[in-house]
Amino acid sequence: MKDLITKIVQEEGIKSEELKRNLKDGSVVLIKNRLHNIKPLILGKAIRTKINANIGTSPDYASLKYELKKLNVAIKSGADAVMDLSTGGDIDKIRSEIIKASTVVVGTVPIYQAAIEMRKKKKPFTKATADEIFEIIEKHLEDGVDFITVHCGVTREAIKGMERKRRVCGVVSRGGSMMIEWMKANKKENPLYENYDRLLKLAKKYSATLSLGDGLRPGAISDATDEYQIKELVVIGDLVRQARAHGVSVIVEGPGHIPINEIEANIKLQKTICDEAPFYVLGPLVTDIGAGYDHIVAAIGGALAGYYGADFLCYVTPSEHLGLPSADEVREGVIALKIAAHAADIGKDIVQARSRDLAVSRARYALNWNKMLKLLIDPIKAKKIFMRKHSRSSLTCTMCGEFCAMKKTREIFRRS
Repeated sequence: MKDLITKIVQEEGIKSEELKRNLKDGSVVLIKNRLHNIKPLILGKAIRTKINANIGTSPDYASLKYELKKLNVAIKSGADAVMDLSTGGDIDKIRSEIIKASTVVVGTVPIYQAAIEMRKKKKPFTKATADEIFEIIEKHLEDGVDFITVHCGVTREAIKGMERKRRVCGVVSRGGSMMIEWMKANKKENPLYENYDRLLKLAKKYSATLSLGDGLRPGAISDATDEYQIKELVVIGDLVRQARAHGVSVIVEGPGHIPINEIEANIKLQKTICDEAPFYVLGPLVTDIGAGYDHIVAAIGGALAGYYGADFLCYVTPSEHLGLPSADEVREGVIALKIAAHAADIGKDIVQARSRDLAVSRARYALNWNKMLKLLIDPIKAKKIFMRKHSRSSLTCTMCGEFCAMKKTREIFRRS
């Protein structure tokens, strides 16, 4: 542990005493299943903003080979974690191969497979027992999954009144809608909430992290920061405290679709209610009209969320709301959210972020193109653009050519 602390201090630029204090109170977590031979992911207070990339099959398209390609693209593009959200094909094999091939931590949503297994038994998910659900959860943890999303905060009380006072887009979380359907059909409490102690014991057994899912997150700007989202968050806050009391690391998932003017309030609310637990947000998306460009929409929201205190940004690809992403779209999503995370870290005065920008700027002013390109977040694309056409003026690009202001400035001050 001592060596790990030393390494984190060097990589994150945090003081050793502060890191130990934050790990102790849960505002910083180390994500790693004890069965997964991998470097832990560190998230939380005074730590660089990290990003996750979702991959996985659907019932319509299920190719292990292509998911492994997307995994490789995500990691090469800079993802700090991946989640396998597969719902089609051989789920167990896909998960196993992704865990084996991944060089970053892996998360899953076990409830998806619970529904698939019930279908194999020719039964609806609503017929699943708590034991059947927990059997799938342990299967994922036994495979080495480092963090699991569990929708424990979707309780009967949290959804009270939803039939009468409906949202524009209802419930957009797959796991959230599944738990609501189960509760309605069985007229019982959410089994993940009711059996939370059992869940904590499993997480502790494997040293896995619980990602408390936002099953009632808003899926439309009009639904943002409504009573259902807040009621679920209050439940999650209590679950965070229970997890910490049992020595289980926990992070909290957040929205979703949020207008720019509500992002700061959402982050502060979560940090207050959940006692500074690391916050994992989807984007957030700041408008509903960006389908095809939602990676840009998410980067706008992600930069603000990260600046205000979100610790973990889930990427969004250009195909969000439209279809399963391609490998190229995975890459675009990762790059967009890496830029957002880095921008947030500059605002939070993270030393590594500011140092990297300074190095880029110095190389740019020196017109040292090779050095500058290597320091960029996407050197490959940048080099392609730079090499596309050559300027007739030495050392410059084709944007300004002989009128390059930096070249001129260097010449002026060299003469004076």
